[in-house]
This record gives sequence, structure tokens and C-alpha cells, in this order.
Amino acid sequence: MTHCHDVIGIGFGPANLALAIALEEEGYDVDARFLESRPGPSWQSAMMLDGSDIQNHPVRDLVSLRNPRSRYSFINYLFENGRLLDHLNLPMEFPLRKEYAQYVTWAAGHFGGLVDYGVHVTEVALGRDAAGERHYAVTTSTGETLHARALVIGTGRAPFIPEPFDSVDSPRVFHLTRYLPALRRLEEIHGTGKEPRAVTVVGGSQSAVELTLDLARRFPRTQVTTLVRSLTLREKDCSPFSEEGYFPGFTDYYYRASRERKAAIDSFMRLTNYSSADGDVLRELYRLIYEQRLDGDQRVFVRGSRQVRALDVREDGVRLGIEELNTGESEELDADFVVLATGFRDLGPAPHQERVPALMAGIADDFAFDDHGYLDVGPEYDLRPTRAGTPALFLNGLCESSHGIGDAGSFSLLSLRAKVIADGLRKRLP
Repeated sequence: MTHCHDVIGIGFGPANLALAIALEEEGYDVDARFLESRPGPSWQSAMMLDGSDIQNHPVRDLVSLRNPRSRYSFINYLFENGRLLDHLNLPMEFPLRKEYAQYVTWAAGHFGGLVDYGVHVTEVALGRDAAGERHYAVTTSTGETLHARALVIGTGRAPFIPEPFDSVDSPRVFHLTRYLPALRRLEEIHGTGKEPRAVTVVGGSQSAVELTLDLARRFPRTQVTTLVRSLTLREKDCSPFSEEGYFPGFTDYYYRASRERKAAIDSFMRLTNYSSADGDVLRELYRLIYEQRLDGDQRVFVRGSRQVRALDVREDGVRLGIEELNTGESEELDADFVVLATGFRDLGPAPHQERVPALMAGIADDFAFDDHGYLDVGPEYDLRPTRAGTPALFLNGLCESSHGIGDAGSFSLLSLRAKVIADGLRKRLP
């Protein structure tokens, strides 16, 4: 007889890891299985840049807002690894990204028995068991098909690759999610130790600034140019009033708003997370450029109001055709490679969005959309089916368009969302 799990979680990054912890700590007796395409537990491995920190308070970790006494907290991780006092003495507002990544890996290590690593999901379908009950059939890259009475998709958002980069397949053009592996591949092609003549970063986010600084340190004789569509780089809105957008009460408030009012809220909240950077990295970058100008040897440049309109990828580099948005003037820029710090795709009907997560392509018609073309997501992150008997499907960390900025892929409300989904599973699984 085919075994049917209570729930299959696709992806085992921080979102579904927090869910696994919540199911354990809340005492829910659920037969859960998680599938993860990466070979082992990790977090943002392609962006482990020296000196980079996280952008959220460390207590907003996998568990603490839900259960401050949890053994899986960041504080307990530091304690168990003998670094609590050293960390408290660290003259930094936020933890190093590499230390938080080690924390995530440490927490995931407690759940190795629930996770299949190195497994890609190739198809999600709806089937029926011997009693006629509908369930999910999840086929993997190993050829195995697993069955479950509920599904949680926590794969993270897909990278946004804008035109004209979306039609390019070259090791010289890559998204930030492939940054460190892409650099290693270019080293293999051109030889270790050879500095590029020029590189280009596209985007105005925190990651864009971090990448610019990393490239300037990594290749001190290289020209590094950052292209930004806005007038120039902008500082992130870290006002405590704006930060209340990452409170659970604000999530409920946003969820009840009309689509038109959601758009207005998004416009206001955008600078708390997108197209902006923390003041410390902006000051570091400005100071670097100023000193280079003082020395008469500027190699790092920020070009605002620029949009890449054309791309010519050659064997020895990339030529970008650029429009200055305020004057309409055309420019050309040559680079050995281009890094895209262009963000990620949210769910929705717009060209820069995804109608559904890619793994839902085969079952999208089994779920409802609202009048604006957005998936109809319930308050518990569950999708509304188009017919009775469809098993529960939850989206974990993919619901910014329905639940607001607190669901934008950060740790901010991750632990509380995990409890909401865990409670939703308990109600839907007899």
C-alpha cells in the first residue's frame, strides 16, 4: 500500500525549517516530509561576503517571536557553541551574515531525519487514493513519487531577470543568487588571479551596494560600475514607525485592505526593504569613492538614472547599451561580466511577477484567483480551491502580495507565520 504523508514541505530553507520547529514545539503529531534541492542545509550561500551582516534584529530568528524559550533560538545557538559573551561584545548592531547562516545550518541539523536533500521536485499533481480521497503526488528527480494529504510550498521566490538580460545564457551575466559560484566558474575559464578590466552591477538594493564593495575589495585594480534606475542610491527607511510594517498586526491590517489600497501601502513601504540600502554600507561606499577621487584614481562609479536597453555578449566580455533616463542620451559600457542585483518575483499578474509558483503549474487551475488576477490566499496562507475535496495547500514565504511587506522573504515574521501554518495544518488534517 502506498504511504501517504500528512504533509510534504517543498524546500527546507528558513521558512519551512521554522515550520518544522513549530510542529515539534507545538506538539502537533504530524507525519511531515521535506524535500530540498540543495545538497545540504544552507542559507544564502552564494552571498556569504566577508563583513556583510543581516538586516533584521537577531531575535527575529526562526523561533523567538513565537517561543522565546525555544532551544532553537539564535541566543541558544550562540550559548551552545560557546560564543554568547563574545557575540554580545561584538561592536556591531546586527550579526554577521555568515554567523546567521551557521545558525540556520545548526538548527536544520536537528531535523535531518525529516528532510531529503539533493532532491529536485519535477512535478506536483493531484491524485486519488484507494478510498477515492484526493491527495498530492509529488514526483522528484530520483524518479520517486511521494504522496501527501497537504502541501506546503516554501521554495523562496524566483529571481527577477529583467530585459534584455532575460534572453541571455552566458557565464558572464548572472543573478546575485549565483554570485560566488559564478565567480569561481569565471576563474576556471580565465585562470586564477587574473583581475577583470571592468565589471558592472545592475540594481540599487542593499545587495547591489554589498556586491559593489565586495568587487572593489576582491579586484582592487578593476573598474566597478553600479547602474541604478533611480536618481542615485537611496538609504533604507528604518524609522521605527515604518518598521511596524513588520508587526503581525500590520499583516492582518494589510490583508483586509482592498487591492487598490494595498498598492498605496506597497508604495509607502517599499523603501523599508527594496531599492535601498543601509546607511553603513552607503557611507562605506561613498567614502571609498571619495578617497579614490582624492587619490586621482577613481575605479568605483555609481551611475544613476540608467536603464540597460541592449546587450551584446561576446567571447571576451559584455557590451551594454544604456539610456540616461532624464536626458534620453545613449551610452555604451564594456564589462568582463555583469551581476544582476535585480531582486525577486512576487506572486501576481504583472510581467515582473509570477502568476503561481513554478511548481504549481500543473495544478494552478484547481485554485481560485481574485478579480485582479492574484491567487486567492486565505489569512492562514492557504489557497482557496475551485472545488470541494481539494487538499490543503499553503504558501510559506511567498505571500507578499496578499500579506504585505512582512512576508517579503525576511526573517521578520517567519516564526509567527510558521505557527499560523502549523495551526492551519492541524485544523485541516483530521
